[in-house]
Amino acid sequence: MGDFAKHLYLILFPNEALVASQLTPEEFGMHYSVGSPRHFKGKVIFVEVDINFRHPYLRIEEYLKNTESPIPGRPKRTKFVKSYRVLEHVEFSALQKLYLVTTDGGVLGLDQSEQPSYFSDDRVRLYQEICPLRLLVAASLDPGKFGHYITAETWSKGAPKIFFTKYNIDVDATVSDNAVHAYHMGPLPNVNPTNLPTALKELKEDPTKKTKTVSLNPNLDFVSYKSIKQGFWFSGGEQTIFYRMPGMDELRENYYSWWRLL
Repeated sequence: MGDFAKHLYLILFPNEALVASQLTPEEFGMHYSVGSPRHFKGKVIFVEVDINFRHPYLRIEEYLKNTESPIPGRPKRTKFVKSYRVLEHVEFSALQKLYLVTTDGGVLGLDQSEQPSYFSDDRVRLYQEICPLRLLVAASLDPGKFGHYITAETWSKGAPKIFFTKYNIDVDATVSDNAVHAYHMGPLPNVNPTNLPTALKELKEDPTKKTKTVSLNPNLDFVSYKSIKQGFWFSGGEQTIFYRMPGMDELRENYYSWWRLL
């Protein structure tokens, strides 16, 4: 029964859940994206949590004891620990590799990186909140300040901790090309093509405005990982953790088996 190592995975997309498993990260990503009847197909993002991490709210020890397969020689694939308010109860110091899973089950592991420089970054950005909030938000804040604003400065649209990314779009071109045509529905699918440039224009023209909600619907499953700019952030008050997303040339050269599934 104890032939397989146990892992703790915090699923961030498509749902929030802490799961115990005897699958490796690559096996877990494949199982959850294409092998599970409950989530048949789609992107998956999860982060491995230090197996020694404990929190009374999550009752990890209790569920780890039950993470054993009744079939000899077969690992226990999933044992759900908690599916509600998980991220806010996980210490950032317990976060290990972040894993991006394609719709075909390819798994790419990302290590934590130093924060990128924001000095020359665009003033207006487009953020996809992933967990626990799932809004598409335009903001005049850089990623570090945006994460702080959502987790420590706003009550009505905030959360204690948040995981988010930034989309790579041409803000100026999107604002100037505001006309809607039958063949052109904007730079992002599943987003109202008139609301996006309107929100971006409002932020460009009003330097005092910090954020503008673009869409209440999560957009991550409709776009390619190619649309991600810089990477992914965990934020909680003064704490920020960054995972760098490799560029397309780097992915093609060093992670070809994952890149070809994009």
